[in-house]
Amino acid sequence: MRGLALLAMASYHFSWDLEFFGYLPPGTAETGVLKIYARCIASTFLFLVGIGLVLAHRNGIRWTSFGKRFAQIAASAFAISVATYLAMGAGWIFFGILHAIALMSLLGLAFIRLPVVVTLGAAIATLILPFYARSAVFDAPYFWWLGLSETIPRSNDYVPVFPWFAAVLFGIASARLALRFGLWQKLAAWPSGPKLLSLAGRHSLVFYLVHQPVLIALVYLATLVVAPPPPDRAAAYDRSCQQSCTAGNNDAGFCQRFCGCTLEKLQTRNILEPLQSGAIIAAQDERVLKLARECTIASQ
Repeated sequence: MRGLALLAMASYHFSWDLEFFGYLPPGTAETGVLKIYARCIASTFLFLVGIGLVLAHRNGIRWTSFGKRFAQIAASAFAISVATYLAMGAGWIFFGILHAIALMSLLGLAFIRLPVVVTLGAAIATLILPFYARSAVFDAPYFWWLGLSETIPRSNDYVPVFPWFAAVLFGIASARLALRFGLWQKLAAWPSGPKLLSLAGRHSLVFYLVHQPVLIALVYLATLVVAPPPPDRAAAYDRSCQQSCTAGNNDAGFCQRFCGCTLEKLQTRNILEPLQSGAIIAAQDERVLKLARECTIASQ
């Protein structure tokens, strides 16, 4: 199953790479079906983390092996943060899937021997807490890992504790129930599947670290053969804006007027391109905030 999740992750990252090099419109990988696809992949990885914790430590925590694995993942997460900060700037990965796996593996140890009902209750609480506990208090960068800030920080991979730790807890609960009812013995009788997928699953961290540079290199080579079309920034902005606006339960007519108004002002002020490239962050740039307020009033 981990091998299939890795394959799915690589396919999503390939779509992100196609967007990055201009073969897909800006925002394609972060909206619609692909956004849901990415969340399903992340949930699957974290669910498997929970299962793995139970299977590895059901007879007692093996601190030596856990510590070694934790150190490898934490070091890889740190390397990803440094590399993306240097390469991406505003969209750098400060708490992505590897950071989440490292911290949530540590937190998950506290639940592997607790009653299943307690773990399920904690999972549900973790899921619903962001709907009720968001506060400007958590907008400070050193709280971003919690996932309770009112302003969602910009990042190309953001997997905070709330609500994502719920997937780990559901994995722990599921593994405990499977042990109780003997499901693992039945699953062990199933065929193992393709060897390449099994190999990738056994070396998932190496696969994660290597696959994206390889994909980026392949897409870059493709640009030397078939150049991507010039981007239509206005159309991409309008599509992304209207999706975000209607997702906030706003009237379609209002969203059309608002997005048209903000697009015109962004183009007039020559800040559309830096906004889309991540050079400026909408929630932190007074020019963008001011024109958004003006267009909100004008679009009523």
